[in-house]
Amino acid sequence: MLTLALPKGRLAEESIELMLERGWLSGRPDPDSKELIYKDPKGKVRILLVRSQDVATYVEQNSADAGIVGWDVLLEGGYDLLLPLDLAIGKCRLSVAGPKGWSLSSGERKVRVATKYPNIAKDFFLKKGINCEVIKLYGSIELAPLVGLSDCIVDLVSTGGTLRANNLEEIEVIMESTARLVFNRSALYTKRAEVGEFLDSFALTEKQL
Repeated sequence: MLTLALPKGRLAEESIELMLERGWLSGRPDPDSKELIYKDPKGKVRILLVRSQDVATYVEQNSADAGIVGWDVLLEGGYDLLLPLDLAIGKCRLSVAGPKGWSLSSGERKVRVATKYPNIAKDFFLKKGINCEVIKLYGSIELAPLVGLSDCIVDLVSTGGTLRANNLEEIEVIMESTARLVFNRSALYTKRAEVGEFLDSFALTEKQL
């Protein structure tokens, strides 16, 4: 049996739909259940439902054989995992956003940036030649410029609705992100048959690793 870590929320729903299509699940986990571990009756897979930022850690530390995680999370964390495979779900973008009228050339000597992606944000502003102070937050990132905590934010954008609702606008896209399927190194050897079957069901081969 493979143990697969999935991020809670929309990406978990898309991932489960994909696994239903590929025959790895016989049904959906009960959406009203508070349980964080789901063992499918088929006995082929066990699902761990965790925070999106924690998926790669569960896989890297061998608590899960595989995981589905956003490319943005993988780049931010620099995890030691087998090369990710693009599943083309969970599409979004990581962008700089700020109050209407604010721009990257607004003249501040040091830009204060609120984000939960400090490494990506620092690298982006460094390449732009802009001195920045990164303020790490874990949620409600859009609030930071509204109360003067930051000049701008770096956060995931899907439709842009949350930005508009808070009088913010997208200024520049840093990167596009989709969900990736990743494995830890030990799973490729200890569960080689299961990993091979899983990859084959997604029309992938181990050579792509």
